Amino acid sequence: MSKSINLTLKVWRQKGPGVKGRLETYHAGNISTDMSFLEMIDVINEQLTKDGKEPIAFDHDCREGICGTCGCVVNGRAHGPEAGTTLCQLHMRHFDDGDTVVVEPWRSRAFKVIKDLIVDRSAFDKLIQAGGFVSVNTGGAQDANAILIPAEVAEEAMDAAQCIGCGACVASCPNASAMLFVGAKVSQLALLPQGKPEAAKRVNTMVRTMDALGFGNCTNERECEAECPKEISITHIARMNREFLKAGLTAGEK
Repeated sequence: MSKSINLTLKVWRQKGPGVKGRLETYHAGNISTDMSFLEMIDVINEQLTKDGKEPIAFDHDCREGICGTCGCVVNGRAHGPEAGTTLCQLHMRHFDDGDTVVVEPWRSRAFKVIKDLIVDRSAFDKLIQAGGFVSVNTGGAQDANAILIPAEVAEEAMDAAQCIGCGACVASCPNASAMLFVGAKVSQLALLPQGKPEAAKRVNTMVRTMDALGFGNCTNERECEAECPKEISITHIARMNREFLKAGLTAGEK
């Protein structure tokens, strides 16, 4: 049954990159528990606009838990308190009347704050450009069952492919590591025959690019796995490490 709650919001406001930001306090009154978190911010922004104040800038697109652009840190947790949930799918029934809610952008040297809660995640695009693809000319289209892949391998590859590149793994990691993201992309292709011809080049280039972009290293804290809205497993990081080691050994033999 729907009910209304009143909240105190402390929202990070920052006019632009390199500008000093601060937390500003807002009252969110008469918020329906049926609202999503982003709809609640919409209500705040409508009131700010009516009052002649600048609305809170935040990223969003599909609002269906598919694209991942909505990511923010809510009370210290990427995408908020619900496991396996993007911020746009987090509903206000998970908060209590009178709660104070702190909303901040992703925190990482590689993710620069553009404005308020919006960060530049183009570093992820650069990682994909570095090797997260298959470019080998495979000729004509194969019949559906021409390349035999065990069901369990296909399932694991699909689990890795669920990654939406939201950046929650980076925001939740104390080292701001992107290894869950890179591990998922490397693992997805390393498991399938189509990705094997470029496997060594892919993992080497993506790992080097990740380091160059300023992401930290993995120390097995597992916050990335805990906060990932698609619940990507850190076993994909282990596979990436194996692929990287194997690529180094193969290069040494040539």
